[in-house]
Amino acid sequence: MADLFFDTALLPRGWARDVHMRVDGGGWIATIEEDATPQGARHVPGVAVPGVPDVHSHAFQRAMAGLAERGAPGGDTFWSWRERMYGFLESLNPDGVQRIAAQLFVELLERGFTSVAEFHYLRNDAHGRPYDDPVEMGRRILSSAERCGMGMTMLPTLYRRSGFGDAPPNADQKRFVASVEDLLGDIAVLGAGAAAGSVRIGLGLHSLRAVSPVDLTVTVEAARGMDPTIPIHIHVAEQTREVEACLEATGARPVEWLLDNAPVDDHWCLVHATHVDEHELESLAGSRAVVGLCPTTEANLGDGVFPLAPYLKARGRWAIGTDSHVGRSPATELRMLEYGQRLTARVRNVAAGPQHRSTGRALLDGAWSGGAAACGRPIGRLAPGSRADVVVLDPDHPTLTGRAGDELLDSWIFSGDDNPVRDVLVGGRWVVRNGRHVLADEVAGEYRAAAYELSGASPQLDIDFE
Repeated sequence: MADLFFDTALLPRGWARDVHMRVDGGGWIATIEEDATPQGARHVPGVAVPGVPDVHSHAFQRAMAGLAERGAPGGDTFWSWRERMYGFLESLNPDGVQRIAAQLFVELLERGFTSVAEFHYLRNDAHGRPYDDPVEMGRRILSSAERCGMGMTMLPTLYRRSGFGDAPPNADQKRFVASVEDLLGDIAVLGAGAAAGSVRIGLGLHSLRAVSPVDLTVTVEAARGMDPTIPIHIHVAEQTREVEACLEATGARPVEWLLDNAPVDDHWCLVHATHVDEHELESLAGSRAVVGLCPTTEANLGDGVFPLAPYLKARGRWAIGTDSHVGRSPATELRMLEYGQRLTARVRNVAAGPQHRSTGRALLDGAWSGGAAACGRPIGRLAPGSRADVVVLDPDHPTLTGRAGDELLDSWIFSGDDNPVRDVLVGGRWVVRNGRHVLADEVAGEYRAAAYELSGASPQLDIDFE
């Protein structure tokens, strides 16, 4: 049991003063009182807001961030980036992935993310063979999450083909491939060992190009037989080439095909969905699925810009993810999301809509509620029964000085790159104090060794200054 007293907190009904929060031994918010007195509770100065869910992560790609930024004679696209990614993962092993994931989780937590949906398809060894423990890689990522205090929705991901028309996987994709039966076994095994409260096991379907209609149907039905509310995530309509290939193979656009042929509902998360037409947008909003937007990765890969304004008008649900981890902050992702809309429409405050409301608040409200739904966990709210995931902003930080109410959120997102996150609790456990993760130095040392091993460089940095 933890007894906490916050000067200011953002509760579901709005901003509140003098908030007394009791957290039970399992990491859940037991009670909340407003206009309370400390009564022996631990005083936590600052502004308490819900932790932000990250709904799309490939943890191993944290170590690749910044390594694909060179031009190519024929031009550089998502598809050429993918070839570089395939080459990068050839040298990854479970020890390295565990260290990379820990570094990632430390960085995400320090910036205000408190839960991650890990879209996990790096299953096999470098030869394409399962490890002696087929879920070795998944266990390593879960171990790093537990160690660092990161909430987790683990999504073992089905990957069966290299393109539409049942094209077999190519050699570069050998580390991803498993049978439907093996993938369902992974879900069952990881679920049996999942830490109660802090971990949820879901299902990942890599994409329509990598999963056949038959495999999709069988896998979803079987997974829902194991857990009727299992979170289901899929990459969809990220690139125009994918849309064109889907049209040629099926006669339908990817989101259109998915909505017509799969039981898409409020337990699904469609990642990216960048290239959708008006009909798809309306149907997607009506399905109550969450769109998982990853703005910095989508910008980095040249994917395009999701049509947020009409989607919001249709009352569609959405959330944010960090995907390839070229950005690792909720403020960065939300700012990029809003700025992409402004550049496209040439207007300001798109997420706020026509109402006289805070854009920062509108963005965070979407990320909190949509993120909780996509992760399949009771998070994103400071309320009894929710996970005690709390981000404490420093009101004396220059970014926030003199701000109050929703101005604090606007300034967190739109006032530069300085980080005003001071403290973070996940499941009632202190993981960040005074802006630093409690294991930051230890984890960074381990990550440093893994990064040098991957690069083949020495710690002295053998740099050619020619």
